Amino acid sequence: MQAAQTHPESAVPGTDPAWVRQAVAEFEGPLILYASRLLGDVEAARDVVQEAFMKLCRQPQSEVDGHLREWLFTVCRHRALDVRRKEKRMTSLTATQAERARPPQAPPAEAYERQETAAHVLAALEHLPESQQEVLRLKFQHGLSYKEISRVTELSISHVGVLIHQALKTLRQQFAERPPVAH
Repeated sequence: MQAAQTHPESAVPGTDPAWVRQAVAEFEGPLILYASRLLGDVEAARDVVQEAFMKLCRQPQSEVDGHLREWLFTVCRHRALDVRRKEKRMTSLTATQAERARPPQAPPAEAYERQETAAHVLAALEHLPESQQEVLRLKFQHGLSYKEISRVTELSISHVGVLIHQALKTLRQQFAERPPVAH
């Protein structure tokens, strides 16, 4: 007797497998980068993101349509925080590890310039409180709105705004005090 094969994509009626594949193609990279920052471990981040997509496969499409990005970031964040609590470790991800998690995009000279700028920004970010780091990354790396960040982090929209404002003010002060980098 042959066992029936089940595919997570088809586990929930009304969920289009092509829609799930499109979600993976669009959000896997940004989610891995986000989870990597929360966990400090790219491999653990990949596991968390895989679990988020497995949960998406079990979710009726109609329940997440219209706010898919927000839903995925929320699920990913909750799972990453669970993993971090379980492992009781908070290791910072280095700029080099973050660059490896990001797909190559630009010509070498342009990529070098971006990498150098990103390294300075990441170094400055490391000195901000974790809550400010997280909201800045959600806003500027992942393009979430204040409302979406509020839902993902379970903070009020005004608190998100205050955290972003404080973080940007601190970063502006740090860069104003820093001499320009010679090339």
